[in-house]
Amino acid sequence: MATTADIRNGLVLNFNNDLFQITDFQHVKPGKGAAFVRTKLKSLTTGRVIDNTFNSGVTIYPVRVERRKFQYLYKDEAGYNFMDQESFDQINLDEKIVENADLMKEGQEVEMLINAETEIPLSCELPPFVELEVTYAEPGIKGDTANSPKKRVEVESGAKIMVPLFIESGQKIRVDTRTRDYVERVK
Repeated sequence: MATTADIRNGLVLNFNNDLFQITDFQHVKPGKGAAFVRTKLKSLTTGRVIDNTFNSGVTIYPVRVERRKFQYLYKDEAGYNFMDQESFDQINLDEKIVENADLMKEGQEVEMLINAETEIPLSCELPPFVELEVTYAEPGIKGDTANSPKKRVEVESGAKIMVPLFIESGQKIRVDTRTRDYVERVK
């Protein structure tokens, strides 16, 4: 058990018979009345984000979780297969647990949030940026440069990304996995 003073980003807690991760919080001390903590909670089972306000000093129930590094191996009809970097155990995850799965390529290192008591994977996170090779890109139209135009390309993992017109097939690009945006060309 803990109190609202222990709230921080990334904390996983048991709330309303579900596991939620705190994505954002703000401690508010109004001029009149008691203090409270305004939070954004992301459900680790459904992916839904809710807003909740806790009164200051209320008891919360954190869940002990561990972050472990895994390597993405391959995808089959059962889901995505990963290997633990330390114990070399293999696990299979359902598609809904893996965010932005189409940005993963074989051999990619990911970080998983695992419930330490039940050893059940709760979420799978890619690194903030990944480098992918462009496999298909339509040619850019010369002279079409007003308002920083973009075109859709396909990368080696199968994802479709919007990039500037000068990107061509065979080039490597860096992609932000949180926003799915093009960042820069990689030499």
